Amino acid sequence: MNKVINTDKAPKAIGPYSQAILAENGMLFISGQIPVCPQTGKVPEGIKEQTTQVFENIKAILEEAGYSFKDVVKTTCLLNSMDDFAAMNEVYAKYYNEFLPARAAYSVEKLPMGVLVEIETIAYKAK
Repeated sequence: MNKVINTDKAPKAIGPYSQAILAENGMLFISGQIPVCPQTGKVPEGIKEQTTQVFENIKAILEEAGYSFKDVVKTTCLLNSMDDFAAMNEVYAKYYNEFLPARAAYSVEKLPMGVLVEIETIAYKAK
């Protein structure tokens, strides 16, 4: 049976969805994370700061499920503007420097709460 993954170390869902779902086959699906600080509910200023907060939220969910960044196989990065791609990518490379997952990056018209970046993640561990 699939398991809901939830941690107070990442922001609560702002809609009818789970932070993550761990499937029976070892696949972990993390919902798109935006840069909300779970302790304060605030969003930092700037693309690098926001991207860092997104990855700290993803890290907390990965750890809650017993996974790490080495288990990530696919990410999807949503940016408010492709002008922020290089700065986002610079922070991204700090979290993925050994094993590089597959990735897609898109510019979208608007993101929740007016943030600059949202990243969804899929991880896998053989069961």
